[in-house]
Amino acid sequence: MNLERSPEQNALAQSMRAFLAAHDGGARALLDDPRGTTDARWQGLAALGATGLLVSPEYGGSAATMVDAGIIAEALGAALDSGPWLSCAAACRALARFGAEAAGAQLLAAIADGTGVATVGPLSGAGVAPVGDGPNVLLRGRIDRLDDAAAADVALIPVRDDLGWTLYAVRTADLVLVAIPMMDKTRRSFRAHLPDVPARVLGRADDDAAAALADDVAALAAADAIGAAQRLLEMTLEHAGNRRQFGAPIGSFQLVQQLCVSMYQFVELGRGGVLRALWAADEGDADQRWLAAARLRAFGDRLATVGDTAIQVFGGIGYTWEHDAHLHLRRLLGYSTMLGTSDQGLEQVGAALVAGCRAGRPGRAMPR
Repeated sequence: MNLERSPEQNALAQSMRAFLAAHDGGARALLDDPRGTTDARWQGLAALGATGLLVSPEYGGSAATMVDAGIIAEALGAALDSGPWLSCAAACRALARFGAEAAGAQLLAAIADGTGVATVGPLSGAGVAPVGDGPNVLLRGRIDRLDDAAAADVALIPVRDDLGWTLYAVRTADLVLVAIPMMDKTRRSFRAHLPDVPARVLGRADDDAAAALADDVAALAAADAIGAAQRLLEMTLEHAGNRRQFGAPIGSFQLVQQLCVSMYQFVELGRGGVLRALWAADEGDADQRWLAAARLRAFGDRLATVGDTAIQVFGGIGYTWEHDAHLHLRRLLGYSTMLGTSDQGLEQVGAALVAGCRAGRPGRAMPR
């Protein structure tokens, strides 16, 4: 596992930073927009190749790795981007994990060229059931959280039954959407009602493929959170160097230095976990992938602590609407509960450690 970025990856990161810097202020301007993006912004990401990064070349993409996708996610998190990139990336991974790329060729091509947007949910497979069979199948039920549904044209819905998992595609125009108030104002989530919605079967898979999809989404979401935490750390260090009290920069005070070091520690520890999870999504076996994702979930509230600590350094100004510090804090708080609580992640990691020790292979025997 190589933790160093290649020249191509550095160029990708630089291009993303330049594009997002040119669109600085987009997150605030779009806080009340249900889509979270504009046509120009989304087409700009498509022109960079960001939307088609996980799409095969035969459908107009570049077939990049999850590590490459993590670079995009990190840059978007740092910029507090509110668009549907993460949902589209999850859709690409869902089609790949379910062996449905050929069936979803038109959707993949639309994602790659920026003319289409997709979302995925629920990853648990609960709340939705098919009605009928064959080409005229309908879906009935409710999805408690469907991200970016207002921006998406298509929703991919994994459903679990006695025979395994089936991936369905439905038009979001056929769903009844209710916006969910979010702690993270840069995210768009909806409760979706499916009143016998026409659906198309794209592919079928086993439990391992469905679990792999959940782990993929966890890794990309964590990369986004690392980007937000890193940017908040940079803002905090700049403030500590410029803000003066008692005739000296507050960054010269030992207590403030300790707070900044603590933030740096959590960001770097989280970054290592994210890189491990992204690598495992590409090249690891099922046990490595699952354990890496469980560790990310366990570490979620530590990244949220980065936001809490930053507010201590900023003081009251960090809470004001005009300052971005609280938006980054909200982003991190939203991530910390997005895929389960840290307590659940810690229980999973602990159970894996116990099971591995009993099997004589610490950390490799995964309790499912």
